[in-house]
Amino acid sequence: MTDSRRLSTGLTVLMLLFALLLASSYASAQLSGDEIRGDPAVENALQTGERDPVVAPRDGLTVVATDSTAFTSDQGDSARKRAELVAFAPDGSIYYANDTHTRYWDVDPVPGTNATVEYVYAQHLTPEECDAETVCTRNGVERANLTTGEVTSVYSRITPGKHSTRWHDVDRIGEDRLLVADIDRDRAYVVNTTTELVEWSWDAQSDYNTSSGGPYPEDWTHLNDVEYVEIDGRPTVMADLRNQDQVVFIDMERGLREEWTLGSDGDHDTLYEQHNPDFIPAERGGPAVLVADSENGRVLEYQREDGEWVRSWEWKDSRLTWVRDADRLPNGHTLMADSNGDRVLEVDESGEVVWSADIGFPYEAERFDTGDESAGGESAASLGLPDRTPNASDRGSVGRVKAAAPQKVVNGVAYLLPGWMGTLDVVSVLGLLVTAPLLLIVEWRRRDLAVSVRSPLQFRKR
Repeated sequence: MTDSRRLSTGLTVLMLLFALLLASSYASAQLSGDEIRGDPAVENALQTGERDPVVAPRDGLTVVATDSTAFTSDQGDSARKRAELVAFAPDGSIYYANDTHTRYWDVDPVPGTNATVEYVYAQHLTPEECDAETVCTRNGVERANLTTGEVTSVYSRITPGKHSTRWHDVDRIGEDRLLVADIDRDRAYVVNTTTELVEWSWDAQSDYNTSSGGPYPEDWTHLNDVEYVEIDGRPTVMADLRNQDQVVFIDMERGLREEWTLGSDGDHDTLYEQHNPDFIPAERGGPAVLVADSENGRVLEYQREDGEWVRSWEWKDSRLTWVRDADRLPNGHTLMADSNGDRVLEVDESGEVVWSADIGFPYEAERFDTGDESAGGESAASLGLPDRTPNASDRGSVGRVKAAAPQKVVNGVAYLLPGWMGTLDVVSVLGLLVTAPLLLIVEWRRRDLAVSVRSPLQFRKR
């Protein structure tokens, strides 16, 4: 057999093996009923209402808001809804579940309650519902009693289109005042829910050039998180500008505090399209910021030292893919939501995973009795937390392939591929995308070489 034929056969076998792998994965998913991402036992319990334990036990209710990778048409929602608000009971069973809306984002326990939350949702609407020619999105806040199931509306607004107009975070800062992260208008604002009047706002255009970040105006800042904090005794809003790779601090009376900005546009060693930064004040070992460094596939903490931000902690493992939330619990543990990893996990002070729940595409996780964003947690510097990053022996063959590929490519492939595809399938896709073109190039060059060698002999025979 010629080299060219061997390569052709090898490529054919490679593609057949790849097709068999995907077919087997898809068939397994259909037979198990696992049409959506996450643990089949969890997903089955969500669909049937079964109340047997489906994850390991853990003290306190753990509430998870899930995003969705189900693509929707321009006319509204797809047939399959994939987003849920889920609460796991201490025994590991599902205490509450709600899939009414298209997306769930921020979720906050209501102070003084045992099982009531306020959460941010997005509901895609059809052109007819929007009274327009295109789709729109209702962004809102609802309060849910997880025990009784009672849901009440708190506040909502409609934005044009979807995708880059959906609010991700709203925080309560008073009895009738909400702090809103308005992605659609690239601003943070405070609204009085009784009068519905805007009492304070900060527009990113007042301090940033539109040539920075993402495409303007479609998805310029992607301002996805806000938090009310106090800096030097002054009321301040910490806001996350995802597409500028920055966490910023806005004095509510004096404006942007540039010297407090964490990260800079394009400085991906510091932050890369991050999510859900949490502020740890001086009385708990700060000032510090715990943040999900999403596109870098890690969780970081930065400590404020001598007027500068200094990295004080890093955590990642071979499975962490596109983490979008991290909270420091009062016991020193860190609770994380890894969207593309399809899991919520709790890491102890030594860096070991002590609890996890496999659930499709989680955006945020909260543990009851720890306050909003786990307000009682201390800084990594105060606790002396050690860094943890996987070494080669921890990764295994699949992990090594993932580690060799650019993190943004891994995240993008995992986000776009169907939910029934597992990690091995994703790695196989990446491997085929690299291997097949190389084999074709080598085969083409060898064929040209073979032709050039045979041509003189053929000429002599004539």
